[in-house]
Amino acid sequence: MAREVKTVASLALLYAFRMIGLFMVLPILVVYGRDYAGASPKLLGLALGIYGLTQAIFQIPLGLLSDIWGRKIVITLGLVVFALGSVLAATATSIEGLILGRALQGAGAIASAIMAMVADLTSEQNRTKAMAAIGASIGLSFSVSMILGPVIASVAGLSGVFFLAAILAVCGIGIVLFVVPTPQQSSSHRENGAIPSIFVSTIKNTQLLRLDVGIFALHCILMASFVAIPTVLESSLDLSKGKHWQVYLPVLLLAFIAMLPLMIVAEKKRKVKPVFLLAIAIVGVSNLLLSFSLSSSVLVIAFVFSFFVGFNLLEAMLPSLVSKISPAGAKGTAMGIYSTSQFLGAFCGGVLGGFLLEDASIASVFLATASLAGVWLAVAGSMAPPKHLTSLCLPVEQGFTAEQDVAQLPGVEEVLYVVEESLLYLKVDKARLDELQLVKLTNAEAVS
Repeated sequence: MAREVKTVASLALLYAFRMIGLFMVLPILVVYGRDYAGASPKLLGLALGIYGLTQAIFQIPLGLLSDIWGRKIVITLGLVVFALGSVLAATATSIEGLILGRALQGAGAIASAIMAMVADLTSEQNRTKAMAAIGASIGLSFSVSMILGPVIASVAGLSGVFFLAAILAVCGIGIVLFVVPTPQQSSSHRENGAIPSIFVSTIKNTQLLRLDVGIFALHCILMASFVAIPTVLESSLDLSKGKHWQVYLPVLLLAFIAMLPLMIVAEKKRKVKPVFLLAIAIVGVSNLLLSFSLSSSVLVIAFVFSFFVGFNLLEAMLPSLVSKISPAGAKGTAMGIYSTSQFLGAFCGGVLGGFLLEDASIASVFLATASLAGVWLAVAGSMAPPKHLTSLCLPVEQGFTAEQDVAQLPGVEEVLYVVEESLLYLKVDKARLDELQLVKLTNAEAVS
C-alpha cells in the first residue's frame, strides 16, 4: 500500500509539473506576446491554443505506442519534446517561433501513457482512488498556474515562464527515471486506455457525445476568454500586467470555496443534472454580462469570479459524468475521446478569440463565448440524469462461466467479461448490490 501511495504521488506530481508548464502562459501570453515581431491578436490566439491541436493529434497514438515500447520510454520522450518546445518558445523573438514552441509543447502528449502507468502500478481496488488523485493534481495545477505565471512573468518576462516550464519538464524526467517504479510489463486496461475495437460504439453513445461536446465547449470558452480577460484587467482595472496575479489569487480561491456547496448538493443530494445545467448557465451568463460591463472594475471582477465558479464546477463534474455514463469496460476509450475533444476545444477557442479580438472587439469575444455556452446548455438539457452507479473491476479465474449469474444479481446493471484479461467489469448500484453473493460467484477476495 505504501508503495502504491508513493507511486501515485510521484505520477500526480509529474502530471502537475507538465500541466503547470502548459497553463502558466494562459493569463499572460496575450499581454506579453504583443512585443514579439509580427504579433497580432489572431496569431497570439493561435499561439495560446495551438498546443491543443498537437495534443489532440498525438495523445491516443502515444498512449498506444506506450503499450509497445513501454510507459517510461514514451513518457520520457514526451517530456523531452515538451522541454524542447519550452526552450524554443523561451528563446523565440518572433510570433512564429512562439507558435512553433507551443505546438512542440503539446506534441509531448503523455497523458494517456501516464494514466496507463497508473493502471500498471496500482491494484484494482485502489485504482479509482489513484485516478482521483491524478484528477485533483490537474485541478490544483491549473489554479497554481494562474497565479505563478503572472508572478514569474513580472520578474523574468514570458521567456522566464517558458524556461521554468522546461525546468519542470526536466524535473519530471528525473521523477520518471528515479522515483516511479518500472512496471513489470505494460498491459492494456480497458478502464484506463483507449480500445480501438470499441471506439465506434463509444463515439455513437449519444449521452457520452453530449459530454464530449461539453468539454469541447468549456475549453473553447476558456481559451477564447483568456484572449480577452488579460486586456480587460489592464484597461478596466488599470492594472499593469505584472500585477494580474493580485486578481487571480483571491478570485480563484473564493471561486473554489463557492463551488464546493454545489458539488455537495450534486453528489450527496443526487442533483447532478440540475447543478450541471446551473454551472453551464453561470459560465454563459458571466460572459454575457462581462461583454456589457467592461468599463466597471467591480463588475469585471464579479463576473470573472462567477465565471470561475462555473468553470471549476464543470471541470470537476464532467470527468465524473463520463465515468458514470461509460459502459462497463469502456471508460478508457470514452476518456480518450473526451480528452481529445477537450484539446480541440482549447485550440478552437484560442483561434476564435484571436480572430474576434482583431476583427471585431473585446465585447464580441465574450458575446461569442456566451452564445457557445447557450448552445451547450440546449444540448445538455436533453441528457438523461445519470444513474448513481459504481464501476468495479474484479479479477476472475480463467474459464470463468458465471457471467450470466452475476448479471442477474440485484444491483448489477452491466457486466463485461474480458477473457484475454481474466477481468470482470461491472457497473453496479452499491445500495442494492449483494456483495457476499458477488464474492461467492467470482471467487474474489472482496468487492471494493
